[in-house]
Amino acid sequence: MNSSGLFFALFTSNVMKGGKTVWIDVAFSGGGVKAFAFPGAIEVLEQAGFQFKRTAGTSAGAIVAALLASGYTSEEVKKVMETMEPGKLLDSPERIRFPFYRWLRVYFKMGIFSGHSLENWLKDLFAAKGVTQFSDLPPGALRVVVSDLSKGKMAVLPDDLKDYGIDPGSFSVARAVRMSAGLPFFFEPVSLYDGNGERSLMVDGGILSNFPIWIFDDEEKVLPVRPFLGLQTIDDEEIDRIPKKIKNAADMFRGLFSAMHEAHDKKTISKLKGSNILFIPVKHIETKDFDITRNEREQLYKLGADQARKFLKKWTY
Repeated sequence: MNSSGLFFALFTSNVMKGGKTVWIDVAFSGGGVKAFAFPGAIEVLEQAGFQFKRTAGTSAGAIVAALLASGYTSEEVKKVMETMEPGKLLDSPERIRFPFYRWLRVYFKMGIFSGHSLENWLKDLFAAKGVTQFSDLPPGALRVVVSDLSKGKMAVLPDDLKDYGIDPGSFSVARAVRMSAGLPFFFEPVSLYDGNGERSLMVDGGILSNFPIWIFDDEEKVLPVRPFLGLQTIDDEEIDRIPKKIKNAADMFRGLFSAMHEAHDKKTISKLKGSNILFIPVKHIETKDFDITRNEREQLYKLGADQARKFLKKWTY
């Protein structure tokens, strides 16, 4: 076990035995509707005595991270997830059903859906806790990962907003999270302009880093500032360890996309998987399954809780 894993094990053992609260940092992976599993795991962690000092996330994980950073409890996050209607966040005009119009929209707008409904939904959620911009949060409480397609680089918000000539504290939390969840071709990219007036198209952070646990893994330090944990949903191929089969161009595109969003994270995942990562294996539910049923949501919630309980049982030294 590495030093950070031992540090975490010691803290966990003390929490489980003594019942005292321990503050930790937590990172959430992307995964679309699979994120319905996160509230179950969060609830178990809270019941075990953990509270979250700093959060980080990509895509759907950024939504959960931002809710926690804004002051939502696990019970409140669960209620948000139970009552949300994913289909209503797609703000599509009626004519979007016509393939030709959809193609035109993707070509000119670079996304089928504008993302306005998603951003407004997020604004309302954060505003309910008094959060509008990053300065409304404690310093360093939230980081979300976004991909800058124009510059070909990853951006961590709010930290990297200064590179675009933007005051990090004044930037909208809802807009940052909406950018992180902006699946390419599905949602329109968000434009940011740097100090030279050059436009950057910002999309889903999962393209370059789908699981930003590395944000809390500082290799220069022997021990982290505090214990940190990553929650990652994994799919059928990862669960069954099935190599990706490339038979045609479509398979090749999926393989390229998968390689891009996993490459940056794999070194950290390999290093920490025995200690700091709570894996949640999700089968038979796709990332973009916006028609997910209430029963499927409840099953994901239970799955997250069950996996967290199993994980906590291993934390002994």
